[in-house]
Amino acid sequence: MSALTPPFTAASAAAKVQAAEDAWNTRDPQRVALAYTEDSVWRNRDVFVTGRAAIVEFLTAKWARERDYALRKSLWAFTADRIAVRFQYECRDATGQWWRSYGNELWEFDERGLMRRREASIDDVPITESQRRIHGPRPHGERAELPLR
Repeated sequence: MSALTPPFTAASAAAKVQAAEDAWNTRDPQRVALAYTEDSVWRNRDVFVTGRAAIVEFLTAKWARERDYALRKSLWAFTADRIAVRFQYECRDATGQWWRSYGNELWEFDERGLMRRREASIDDVPITESQRRIHGPRPHGERAELPLR
């Protein structure tokens, strides 16, 4: 068994979260979608998505809208096959307005370590460019804790 398959330990759950962060920061929908089962079910805000092809379509549209997207995730809790995550990301829209989005995700995995269910609750806050604190992928050695604000 891989270190990134259930049952999770604290170390393997944290590694799974970091692997997800790294993949999402590539902004490559095809690469990201490979972490999900063919029939994965998502709730992302008020959007419901089912299947890997729909995930690719969703992420393609997301990253077309959310320019200069940069994400941080941190492990909140885990069980044998589930992980809860806190995250923040920053991006700008087509008008140049910067946003920081705060959220929580609930993940459920199959025995191969592919995510079969993802539920994301997300809130957006407008910020100025000078308020940005996430600039690209996480630098090596940066702690995975996220500030509350």
